Amino acid sequence: MRAESSGNAAQMTSPSYELAALDQPFLLGDSMRGVRFLLEFAKADQALRAWGVRSTIVVFGSARLGEAGSADQRRWYQQARLFGKLASERGGALQPEGGQRDNVIATGGGPGAMEAANRGADDAGAPSIGFNITLPREQAPNPYSTPALTFRFHYFAMRKMHLAMRANALVVFPGGFGTLDELFEILTLRQTGKSPPIPVVLVDRAYWTSVINFEGLLAHGMIGAQDLELFHFAETAEDIWARLLAEGVRPGRRVAE
Repeated sequence: MRAESSGNAAQMTSPSYELAALDQPFLLGDSMRGVRFLLEFAKADQALRAWGVRSTIVVFGSARLGEAGSADQRRWYQQARLFGKLASERGGALQPEGGQRDNVIATGGGPGAMEAANRGADDAGAPSIGFNITLPREQAPNPYSTPALTFRFHYFAMRKMHLAMRANALVVFPGGFGTLDELFEILTLRQTGKSPPIPVVLVDRAYWTSVINFEGLLAHGMIGAQDLELFHFAETAEDIWARLLAEGVRPGRRVAE
């Protein structure tokens, strides 16, 4: 015998009946990891395109730098801020050509060297980007990246992709594990030819040669002599900009073009 219907409330309230796009437990499940990757790519990409961001200058460095730190930390913070300002003024972020902005400062969006570079762009009145990441310890974006260009990522891989894909150059201030991770990510892409030949500038030769024995890597046969040409050293904001110009950074074009 057929049971009498008591209405369709059970069907209407079943999780299976929820629209897929509105079903958060479904979207956050393991089977949708690829979709979440796509969403993290598309959301930032759409906003950057709307702002006409054609190319960026990526600035890495320690989140521990600050104006209240040691003399070296204060100096590094100051130079990162000065660089963010002059690169924004001279690189094409402030005055877009044909609606396209070039050499827009892009950072990890956090404190320290990242804050300083975003702050320098803000000093110039130019937009800048903050690619922030969700971490176990609470981390908030610094107050200087452009709000509409401040993004939060769950996946380090997608964040790294956005940092690299529009980069005209990479400028690396002193830092720790996170900075080393990002530096070697880009150097590996450059070494293997998986990214365009963008310039990489390490700020403060004394710091970098004290924490990484580049010559030792060469002496042990772990890299080739040509790999030492993948990066350059600079000491000040003006030095950094001069090196980027020497390596082909210009408003209105990509280095790889």
